[in-house]
Amino acid sequence: MSYGTLSLTLVFVLIPLLLSKTLHLQLEKDVLIATVRSIIQLLAVGYFLKFIFESDHLIYILFMVALMIGVATGNARKKGSKIKGITWKIALTLTAIEILVQSILLGFHIVPPTAQYIIPISGMAIGNSMVLSILFLNRFQAEVDAHHDQTELILTLGGTPRQAIHTQLTRAIKASMIPTIESQKTIGLVQLPGMMSGQIIAGADPVQAVQFQLLILFILLTTAAISSILLGFLSYPSLFNERMQLLKEKE
Repeated sequence: MSYGTLSLTLVFVLIPLLLSKTLHLQLEKDVLIATVRSIIQLLAVGYFLKFIFESDHLIYILFMVALMIGVATGNARKKGSKIKGITWKIALTLTAIEILVQSILLGFHIVPPTAQYIIPISGMAIGNSMVLSILFLNRFQAEVDAHHDQTELILTLGGTPRQAIHTQLTRAIKASMIPTIESQKTIGLVQLPGMMSGQIIAGADPVQAVQFQLLILFILLTTAAISSILLGFLSYPSLFNERMQLLKEKE
């Protein structure tokens, strides 16, 4: 696709702009900012990835993965501001996901140890883990707030913090995993996944594209489970003080 052809796709940006203007939604500025940022960011990443793929040096691969983890952590941490130390807990969760995924892929020789495979797969795994972390933190904090009295009661009766928070924790973990599980139930019937569609458009064999897409789906299922569970068990102790009392918001 040439840049001239690409410029024609801006018609898809004009449609929401016109609708926002007509219906007085006042979203024109946000749409323009999102469009400009996406163009700049993706083009910059595209040229940078081209450089990394051509050099195929380990230090550049590690830098790109670290950048992904850093940006994802910065975005997800905003949803867990009430939890002490949430930044390092999210960073540790994302790092653990990356290490696990790459250990399996490279350890079993599922994909070659090249930047062309490592970086895109890392991006999908880290990105999905970030979204799952946000979903979990939103639901977990809502559950804790809604069942504050119940938690206090269990603590008063001699329960441990883990026992007191167990129901809220499991509900949040389950709620954050459901979207990933449900989307996989209808994959290929309701929608063709992005990676598979991209490969088909690029001329790849559809069966080969399906095989790679299944790989990604299984990775995303693992990231969904581990992200919410690991982040959950790292986070809940921060809601209690050394006397095993539930902290108030002002604390």
